[in-house]
Amino acid sequence: MNTDDNKANLMLAYLCIATEAEASLLRKVEILDRFGLSDRDIGTVCSVSTQSVRNARLMLKKSRHGKK
Repeated sequence: MNTDDNKANLMLAYLCIATEAEASLLRKVEILDRFGLSDRDIGTVCSVSTQSVRNARLMLKKSRHGKK
């Protein structure tokens, strides 16, 4: 993916969560996962570390697994 496409994807991702300003990181990751963004890209959009995104994804995975 070239840098212009990446910038456009990050801008669209940011716009998708802009109305979710008070939402938790879990909710933001849940929304942005639908776009197939990397942990690093989600971290950039949400202004958190890549590890925080990984932790959020793990928590989401555990909560989904527990619902079955």
